Amino acid sequence: MAVSIADIKKLRAMTGAGLADVKKALTEADGDFPKAQEILRERGLAIAAKRSDRETSNGVVLVKKVPGFAAMVAVKCETDFVAAGKDFIALVQEILDAIIEKRPKNLDEVKALTLANGDDAETAVKRRSGITGEKMEIDGYNFIEGDNISIYDHMGKHTLATMVQLNKENEDAAHKVAMQVAAMKPVALDEASVPQEVKDEELKVAIEKTKEEQVQRQVNGALKKAGINPNLVDSPEHIESNVAKNWLTQEDADKAKDIIAKTQAEAAGKLNENMIQNIAKGRMNKFFKENCLVDQEFQFADEADGKISVNDWLKKQDKDLKIVNYKRFTLAAE
Repeated sequence: MAVSIADIKKLRAMTGAGLADVKKALTEADGDFPKAQEILRERGLAIAAKRSDRETSNGVVLVKKVPGFAAMVAVKCETDFVAAGKDFIALVQEILDAIIEKRPKNLDEVKALTLANGDDAETAVKRRSGITGEKMEIDGYNFIEGDNISIYDHMGKHTLATMVQLNKENEDAAHKVAMQVAAMKPVALDEASVPQEVKDEELKVAIEKTKEEQVQRQVNGALKKAGINPNLVDSPEHIESNVAKNWLTQEDADKAKDIIAKTQAEAAGKLNENMIQNIAKGRMNKFFKENCLVDQEFQFADEADGKISVNDWLKKQDKDLKIVNYKRFTLAAE
């Protein structure tokens, strides 16, 4: 049967599918709108399945709060063009609204939420994937329950969102801390909150780096004593390059290699373990200061406050003010 332009426009408005796809579906369904919609849905799922192995590096992160609850959800896609589309953003907003209403506890429960058209959230995203021709997926979900929550959508671009909960009502302070979380990407609230596996790995790295530095210091000393500039022989590639440029004689290059090998072996066996542990401990303290939210230097303090930690800045606002919880999600590679 012939398909009218009016019917094509109507179904396109209902589904968001392309004109050619809508016309084809209506033709196959003999003008039956529900049947045509189902054809488009199934076709969309099939297309989405074919794209399941693609990378998704763009998308939308939306955040919302109501009394006693706040949540953020991220839906990824392949290109920023699709991410900026009003239909894609509307779909993510619909999922977030369903989250606010049902308050799911994890990502699997988010994917199972029923939306207005009867689809679950995961299926709705797959159908949209079929329409756009890009892989899409619900990729992130965070929530905080309770009062005194502030939310922040960085620059209103829907690519980085944060939530911060304080123990007392202070929207201005909470908002600034939410901006701090966005800017400084803390790994934990405080030292006690840092996962033990992260502490163990950071300590291991700190010890190895300290040992390497102590050995290198002795190597550099031995090279200088032999009249060789350590900067010219800091790697095998650098040595070869400097010989080729006549910045280093072959004789000095060979001598440097012998000195480096001998000094490294001797120095590694004579390291002072107490000193290594103390230096590594200092590195760990620096790690906590840079990565624990309460200990970070606050980026939004007044000039009169000078350099001040987040925790100390909060105390200046109210001596009892504390951070209870925070969440952060970004689509950017960091």
